[in-house]
Amino acid sequence: MKQETASASSQPIRISANPKMGLTKEQVAQRFQEGWVNQEVEIKTKSIPRIVRDHLITPFNILNLILGALVISVGSLQNALFLGVMFFNTIIGIFQEIRAKQIIDKLSLIAAPKAHVIRDGQRQELDIHSIVLDDILALSSGQQICSDAIVCQGECEVNESLITGESDPVLKQPGDLLLSGSFLVSGHCLARVEHVGAENYAAKISASAKYIKRPNSEIMTSINKIIKWIGISLIPISIALFCKQLLISDQEVSRAIVSTVAALVGMIPEGLVLLTSVVLAVSVIRLSQHKTLVQELYCIETLARVDTLCLDKTGTITEGTMQVDQLIPLRKPEEMPASYEEILSALVDSLPDTNPTFLALKDAYPASCSWACTHAIPFSSARKWSGATFTEAGSFVLGAAEFILQEQFHQVQEQVETYSNQGHRVLLLAHFSETLTEKTLPETITPLALLLISDKIRTEAKQTLEYFAEEGVTLKVISGDNAITVSNIAQKAGLTDAANYVDATTLETVEQVEEAAEKYSVFGRVTPHQKLELVTALKKKGHTVAMTGDGVNDVLALKESDCSVAMASGSDAARTVSQLVLMDSNFASMPLVVREGRRSINNLQRSASLFLVKTIFSTIIAICFIFINRDYPFLPIQFTLINAFTIGAPSFLLALEPNKERVQGRFVTNVLMKAVPGAITMSANVLLVMVISMYLPFNVEQLSTLCVLATSFTGLLVLFRVCLPLNWIRGGLFCVLSAALIAALFLGMYVLPTELLSLVPLTKNMVWSLLPLLGLDILLMIILPIFVDKVLVRLVDFFTNKIIAWKQARKQTEKQK
Repeated sequence: MKQETASASSQPIRISANPKMGLTKEQVAQRFQEGWVNQEVEIKTKSIPRIVRDHLITPFNILNLILGALVISVGSLQNALFLGVMFFNTIIGIFQEIRAKQIIDKLSLIAAPKAHVIRDGQRQELDIHSIVLDDILALSSGQQICSDAIVCQGECEVNESLITGESDPVLKQPGDLLLSGSFLVSGHCLARVEHVGAENYAAKISASAKYIKRPNSEIMTSINKIIKWIGISLIPISIALFCKQLLISDQEVSRAIVSTVAALVGMIPEGLVLLTSVVLAVSVIRLSQHKTLVQELYCIETLARVDTLCLDKTGTITEGTMQVDQLIPLRKPEEMPASYEEILSALVDSLPDTNPTFLALKDAYPASCSWACTHAIPFSSARKWSGATFTEAGSFVLGAAEFILQEQFHQVQEQVETYSNQGHRVLLLAHFSETLTEKTLPETITPLALLLISDKIRTEAKQTLEYFAEEGVTLKVISGDNAITVSNIAQKAGLTDAANYVDATTLETVEQVEEAAEKYSVFGRVTPHQKLELVTALKKKGHTVAMTGDGVNDVLALKESDCSVAMASGSDAARTVSQLVLMDSNFASMPLVVREGRRSINNLQRSASLFLVKTIFSTIIAICFIFINRDYPFLPIQFTLINAFTIGAPSFLLALEPNKERVQGRFVTNVLMKAVPGAITMSANVLLVMVISMYLPFNVEQLSTLCVLATSFTGLLVLFRVCLPLNWIRGGLFCVLSAALIAALFLGMYVLPTELLSLVPLTKNMVWSLLPLLGLDILLMIILPIFVDKVLVRLVDFFTNKIIAWKQARKQTEKQK
C-alpha cells in the first residue's frame, strides 16, 4: 500500500489501497475527520421542536392570547372560551404534522440506498453517505454507482441512461471511470472512489437544481393574501370600534372590551390555516399507505390541478426490462440443425450474461437443454455478440446482425432495418460448424432467425394513460432514446397521439423547442437541458406541468416542473429534488395520488367557505357598528357557540370525506361564491334587527338573542348549501349539527343562567320579529348565489386575469431588459 501526495495543498493525500483489502479503519476515520466523505442528503422534514414552535407561535395565536388576556382582565371568564378552541386547534395541528413527519421519515429511511465496500479485507454494507474518498466499491449487476469511481479489477457493462438518457450499455474495463447515477447491467468489478459529495458527476448536475422554488400553490397564496388583508384591517377597526363603544355609546370599559374582542374574534379565520394543514397532512398519511412518499405538502394540490404530464419512458411506461416479441424464421424447418426452442434454450443455459436483453431471452426460453457446451463466449459491447459451441450441433451466435454477418449483412439488411424502424431491437441467431473463438467469426455463417426484442411495457400503463386522457390531461413522453423507438413503445402503451413525434436533435434553438412543446406528444434524443426547456416552455404557455423521472438527467426538469414525481428505484438525485416519490416505482399509483389531491382540494374549498362566511360577516358588521349608535350585539362566547356547530365541526368532517370530482376554477373564486351569499345574509339580519329595535323596545340581551338566533339560522342554511348534493354522510352530518345547535340555544335561553351566554327567553315581539327575518334569510340564500355566480364571480375572474396578465408582461419586460 502506498500514499501519493496531491500537488495542490487543498487536495487530499490519495490512498492506493489493495482492492482486495480496501481502506483500514484508521484511514476511514481520517477521511471522516478531513471531510472527504459523501455529503448527507438534506433532511426535508421539520424537527419536532420546530413543528411545535411553528404551531404555537403564529400571528393568530398571539392575537387570540392578547384578546383572551383582555377579556379575563375585566373578569369575563366565560367569554375567553375561544382560547380553548385555539388550544385544541393547535394540539390537533401539532399531532397531525408530527404523525405525517414520522411516516415521511420512515419511508425516507426505507428508500435510502446502500453500498457495498471492501474495508479491512471484509465486504461491508453501508449507507451511501458513509462512503469516503478512495474506498473500494464492490459492484455487481443491478447495483447503482453511488460515487464516481475508477475500475480496479473486473469488467462490467454500465447503463448510463439515468445520466445521459441513452439506454445502450457501455463496457467498462480497468482504468475506466464509472459515473455516479449509472448502474451495472452485467458483470462485476471492484472500483476505487474517485470523487465524493459535491465533486461527484451527479452532484454537479444536481447543483444546478439547488435553488429555492416557491410551491406553486394557489391555496397557500390565496390564504396568505386573506390573512394579510385581515391583519391590516384588524388594527384600525378594533381601535375605532372600541373608541365608539366607550366614548359615543357610553359603555363601561369592561363591556366595550368584551364587545370589541367579540368583533375581532369573529374576523379571525383561525381555523382556516389549521384546516389546510390538517387536510394535507391526512393526505400524506393516506398516500403513505399506498407506498407514496410526499416530500412537499402543497404538491398534492398542484398535482390535482395538473393539465400537462411529462413522462419519462423508462420506469414509467416501461418496466426497465426487455421482452422477446417475435421470432422471425429465416430457414425452413428441414434446413435447421435443431428446433429454435432447443437452440435458444441451450444458449441461455450455457452463457453467463446478465444484461437485460439476455434476461429477456431467458424468460422466453426457460427450458433446460442437455447439450454439452464445449466453449462459451459472453456478450461484449465491443463484439456485439455472444455464442457457444455444442458437441451435438456446432456453434451458435446471437447478436447484432451487421457484426455477425459483416460482408454478408445485405442478406438480412432490409428486414433488420424495417423492424428497427418499428422500434424493435433486432438480434440475429446464426450457425456455423467450426469451434467458436473470441477473435473472429468464420466467413461462412448461416443466418437462422431474427429475434425482435423491445422494452417491456407495464401491464397497467395502458389503463393509467387512458385515465389521464379521460381526465383532460395532455401527455408528453420525453426520452433520450431513439424517437421512433419511443413512439412505438408509447403507441403500444396506448398513447393516442404517439405517432406525433420529433427527434430533439433537430431542435436547435429555444424558439424551436417552445414551438415543439405544444405541437408534439413524443420527444426522442432529448438532452437533460432540453427537458428543462420543454418544461419551461409548457409553463410559459400557462400549463400546470407535472414531470415524472428517475435519472440524474431528469433533475433539472423535475425541479422546474410545478409537481415533480420520482421513482424510488431511480437515482438519489431525482428522489432528492422531487416532491413525490413512488416507493414501489409504479406509475399506476399516479391516478390514486391525483384522486387524493382532488379529494383534499375540493373538500378544502368547500370547508374554507364556512370560515370566510364568518370572517366577511364579522368584518362588515364591525365596520357598520362603528357608525351605528347601538351596542355591538355579540359576545365572544356567542360566536364560539355558533362557530362550533356551523363552522368548526362540519369543516373538518366535510374535508375528510371522499370526493373524486375534477378541480375546477380558482380557489378564491370558488370559496367566495359559497361564502359571500351567507355573509351578506347574516349582515342583513343584524342590520334589520337594529332597524326593528327602533320601533320595538328591545333591551341589550333581547337584541343579542335575536342576532344570535338569526345568525345561527343563516349559518345552518350556509352549511346546508355546502353539503349539497346531499348523501347519507352529509345529510346525517347536517341533521346532527342542526339538532345540537338548536339544543344548545334552547339551553342558553331557558335553562342556563343568563350571564353565561347572554341569551334570554323569546317574547311575543321577538317571535314576530324573528319569523320574517328567517323567511328573508331563505329568500336571500336562493337569490344571492345566482347573483354572485352571474356577476361577482365574473368580475373577480376578469380583474384576476388582468392582474395575472400584467404581472406576466412585467416579468417579460424585465427579462428583455
